[in-house]
Amino acid sequence: MTVTADPPADGVKLSRSQVVQALSGLMMGIFVAILASTVVANALPRIVADLGGSQSSYTWVVTTELLAMTATVPLWGKLSDLYNKKLLTQLSLVMFVAGSLVAGFSQDIGTLIASRVVQGVGAGGLTALVSVVMAAMLSPRELGKYMGIFGAVFAVGTVAGPLIGGVMVDTSWLGWRWCFFFGVPFAVAAILLLQRTLKIPTVKREGVKVDYLGAFLIMLGVSTLLVWTTLAGHQFDWLSGWTFFMVGGGVAVLALAVWVESRVAEPIVPLSIFRNRTVTLTTTVSFLVGVAMFGGTVFLSQYFQLSLGKSPTVAGLMSLPMIFGMLISSTLSGQLISRTGKWKGHLITGGFFMIAGFVLLATIDRGTDIVLLSAYMVVLGVGVGMLMQNLVLVAQNDVAAQDLGASTSVLTFFRSMGGTIGVSVLGAVLANRVTSEITAHLGPLPTGNGTAAVPDLATLPEPIANVIREAYGVATSEIFLYCLPFAVVAVAVIFFLKQIPLKTQTGAERLAEESGTTVTLH
Repeated sequence: MTVTADPPADGVKLSRSQVVQALSGLMMGIFVAILASTVVANALPRIVADLGGSQSSYTWVVTTELLAMTATVPLWGKLSDLYNKKLLTQLSLVMFVAGSLVAGFSQDIGTLIASRVVQGVGAGGLTALVSVVMAAMLSPRELGKYMGIFGAVFAVGTVAGPLIGGVMVDTSWLGWRWCFFFGVPFAVAAILLLQRTLKIPTVKREGVKVDYLGAFLIMLGVSTLLVWTTLAGHQFDWLSGWTFFMVGGGVAVLALAVWVESRVAEPIVPLSIFRNRTVTLTTTVSFLVGVAMFGGTVFLSQYFQLSLGKSPTVAGLMSLPMIFGMLISSTLSGQLISRTGKWKGHLITGGFFMIAGFVLLATIDRGTDIVLLSAYMVVLGVGVGMLMQNLVLVAQNDVAAQDLGASTSVLTFFRSMGGTIGVSVLGAVLANRVTSEITAHLGPLPTGNGTAAVPDLATLPEPIANVIREAYGVATSEIFLYCLPFAVVAVAVIFFLKQIPLKTQTGAERLAEESGTTVTLH
């Protein structure tokens, strides 16, 4: 393989105004990617009913997008190391637009599910590429403050999605189809803005062949395991023949993928990056944070509605304290890291805030005061805000520029994997605890297991509704207790990270230096 570059132009350093303009397009892109995952949360019952879907369809409308996003992240990351990052980012936005339009015009549940796969592939590209493009434009020393903005946009998109979905469904002249149409103008604007403002180097790497077999095996193995975590405890028992078949098959396919990846010149996930201690440790922390954060917080909305008796819209608004904590901490932490060049103390502090948040939330029940609950959520939000994007920054700082895409996508991939596993496993734990609590007071449930439908408390006698509210309060607090060990181990791993000074060269400059060539901005 040889590396060549276009003739030198004006260098590879962007002005501040160019950076701000390009970041506007990138932030718009990541915002719509997050919306795709969250906007259907409050709209799903209406969507599935209108399209004549079943309860299993309800699950697949959500999980297909998540599966496609998670499974394709490594491929997008590797492609960004080989080809034009700007073009790939725009391509992922085009796929998102196409999937959104098909979803919005869907006349049956099958078309909707297929469109969600396309949306997920596009969202996977945005999830992997935005951080990579930012690293190409900015040095790690500068990147801290912008990663803080990235974390803030992530937080806003997370809470805005369910609220937007609820408003669309409740507005008669809009309807659920606008849950999918809403992000299209933002995505189109992002494509146009990036075309005008994003200038990053094109480095031609001749003789390179993408390992599509390895990519296929990784996606197949990961998808199998993710489907298992989605269905186990609902469609079949955790300990069952289906579990043995799917877990065994998924692990076998991934083992084959590792074998293939170890024998090709350009693997999708270069195994050599795991020889880098920083990458290995930050990947481990990302997985643990994914399990703890997503696995714990995803059930808060259910707690607000079923235990505290709030409406879906109010439940969405009650998430604001945690989002506020994430906004403040990610922004301030990023600014301080860029100013001082020191990052380890922020990760450790964030980890302890996360532990404290889980400890406090493990004490909640149906009678917890709203002000107190909000304070607990702020503590957790501060911790998560200091951790999530700074982990990416730390890894990007300590890898070769040619591996920026692969290392970034690996962290994102394992964080998403952790979140999916956390939601599935802890969801089963919550369902079983709710069932045991209700059974203890009311006797065996008609279904006899923890897979019963979420109850409509408005239709139940008050004494029974009170038992169910109490059960969800107890079960939710227990979920946060289960999250605590993951947070503790994550902090322990952070202590083993070595404080490496943040580089002052952009990813583009580092790539030019490593390849011994000059590059041109396009």
